[in-house]
Amino acid sequence: MNKTRLGALIAISLLVGAICATAIIMLGRRQSQTIAAEPVTEIASFVTLTDAVPDAILEIRYYGTYNFVGTRIDGYQQPTALLTREAADSLRAVSDEVKALGYRLKIYDAYRPQQGVDHFVRWAADVPDTLMKQYFYPDLDKSVLFEQDYIMAKSGHTRGSTVDLTLFDMTTEKELDMGGTFDWFGPESHPDFCGNPETGEYTGDNSKSPTGRSITAEQFRHRMILREAMLRHGFKPLDSEWWHFTLRNEPFPDTYFNFPVKQLER
Repeated sequence: MNKTRLGALIAISLLVGAICATAIIMLGRRQSQTIAAEPVTEIASFVTLTDAVPDAILEIRYYGTYNFVGTRIDGYQQPTALLTREAADSLRAVSDEVKALGYRLKIYDAYRPQQGVDHFVRWAADVPDTLMKQYFYPDLDKSVLFEQDYIMAKSGHTRGSTVDLTLFDMTTEKELDMGGTFDWFGPESHPDFCGNPETGEYTGDNSKSPTGRSITAEQFRHRMILREAMLRHGFKPLDSEWWHFTLRNEPFPDTYFNFPVKQLER
C-alpha cells in the first residue's frame, strides 16, 4: 500500500471516529436534558401542602427520628409536605369543615418518594434492628412485617395523593385523643377496632387486640370525625390505618414518583 493511500485511509478513519464521538456526546446531552426535565414535569403537578391548606400543622415524622425506623428516611430533605394539586384542594375543603368544629389538620406524611419506601424495605429486612419496637410494634415480631403488609415495596403515598393525618383541638391546643399513635403496627389502628366505621357505632369489641388493648367510645368518635370529613370531600380510607386517606380520583393512579420531599420552587 502506498503512502498516499494509507494517508487517505487514516484521514477517513479519524473523520468517522470524530463523527461517532460527536453523535455520542449529542445523544448523551439529549438524554441528560430529558432526565433533568422529567422531575420538573412531575413537580409541576404538585403543591406544597401548606400553600393550599395554610391552617395545617406539620409534624413530618420521616424527616425526624421519632418514627418506626428511628432515623431520617431517605428522600426527606426538608420537613415539609407535598401533594398533587387535586388532593391538596380536596384537603383544603376538609380543613375548612373541621375548622368550623374547632379543629385543625395535623399532617404526619403526604407524598413519599420511592427512595423512602425502599428505605423502609431495607429496614424491615434487617430483622435484628428493633430500636423503636417499644413505641410502634411492641406486640409484633419484626419478622412478620412483610407478610402482614405493614411494609410493602410500593406505597400509595408515592403516587402523591395520599396523606397521613390527625386532628388538632384548638381549645385544648393538643392533638385530639384517637386512642393510638400514628404508625402503630397492630389491629388497634384499624378503623373498625372497637366499632363500626360504616355506621359510626361504638361496640367496644377489642377481640382483635393480641394483648387486650382497647379504646373508649370518645376515642372512637374522634376517629370518626376525621374519617367522615375526609370521606365527604373525596378521600377513601385504608382498612388498617385510621390516619391514612387517598384521594378517590387520584390523578396518578399508576405512577410512583421519586423526587425528594423539599420546599417547591415556583
